[in-house]
Amino acid sequence: MQKNAITVLLFTVAALTALGFVMLFSTSAFAQESHGDIYFFVKRQGFWLAISVAAALVGATIDYHWWRKLWPVFFGASFILLLFCFVPGIGMKINGSYRWLNLGVATFQPSELAKLAAIFFTAWWFEKYEANAGEFLKGIVFPFAVVAILLAPIARQTDLGYTALIGATTLAIMFIAGIRLRWVIPAAIIGVVGIIYVATHIDERQNRLMAFLEPEKHQAGSGYQGYQALIAFGSGGTEGLGLGEGRQKMSYLPYAHTDFIFPMIGEELGLKFTLLTVFGYLLMCLCGVMVAMNARDRFGMLLGFGCIMIVVLQSIVNIGVTTSLLPNKGMPLPFISFGGSNLAICYFMMGILVNIHRHGNPLVSVSSPILNHVRNYCRL
Repeated sequence: MQKNAITVLLFTVAALTALGFVMLFSTSAFAQESHGDIYFFVKRQGFWLAISVAAALVGATIDYHWWRKLWPVFFGASFILLLFCFVPGIGMKINGSYRWLNLGVATFQPSELAKLAAIFFTAWWFEKYEANAGEFLKGIVFPFAVVAILLAPIARQTDLGYTALIGATTLAIMFIAGIRLRWVIPAAIIGVVGIIYVATHIDERQNRLMAFLEPEKHQAGSGYQGYQALIAFGSGGTEGLGLGEGRQKMSYLPYAHTDFIFPMIGEELGLKFTLLTVFGYLLMCLCGVMVAMNARDRFGMLLGFGCIMIVVLQSIVNIGVTTSLLPNKGMPLPFISFGGSNLAICYFMMGILVNIHRHGNPLVSVSSPILNHVRNYCRL
């Protein structure tokens, strides 16, 4: 399977994208923003798919070592764009969060670019300071402090989901790079406590947290989306109601074509397709890790691992939210949900994995105390 990892990865991405278009066609016609055009969101997603494929080709063609040189550019651009979200007339406040930039012809979410910037920087740092990965300051304090420069404006946007996602991915790359486990666990605990503290001091986020803890009491308020999502899963059962036959998309389940498209898969296509979707992300994770393990150098290994990990973690969060296993975070399901910014960045990261594979050498074993153990279980 190692030799065919990139082929399986690309096939899985294509399958999830195709499923996304099918479900988008089925659900988006009932969205209020469709302006009476049943193909409105399908056409826009098709436009973004063309951009995404171009981004993937860029990622697959340009030597991934260039991103090691350009990480300050991505980092600086991400930080500036995140600040622009708070500028009136440019930034857009949606659902209580200043996440979007109004570009006139389209909108863009700068936190998507910040994901790339954090991965590029962290991979560069732990290649440059490989010998210092076991130290407290250079192993965790300094690199996390730099990433926190991006996390601060994202958290200020009250986008706690992306704050946690980027922070968790950074910590995962650090762990693979070889920082000590006794530092990983406290850092993770501090991060979780910090997110909970912020959430409990923002009214809207506090309501979502309470709705997660007591869903029955908040099913008509903050827990409405989660409750309707569970109804969608229950209605679909094992076989589903049939493609296009779902009822929750008819103004019952808000954002059925974006953040809550996974319950619509369950309602219309049934448990079989929801499990196949989960299996697709698991397969993507396995193949992505294999590509990273066969990278020619340490930077490629950490970069590949970061790219696949942030996509998989995002899918875990979305599935967890829509099945009421996690509080509502407002995060799209990669490759399936409607959303151009996320689709383009995800495709670009898949292109980077292709590039790492093209320059990789399975005969070269990149040093990593964690991946050395993983290799022993992936000799298929």
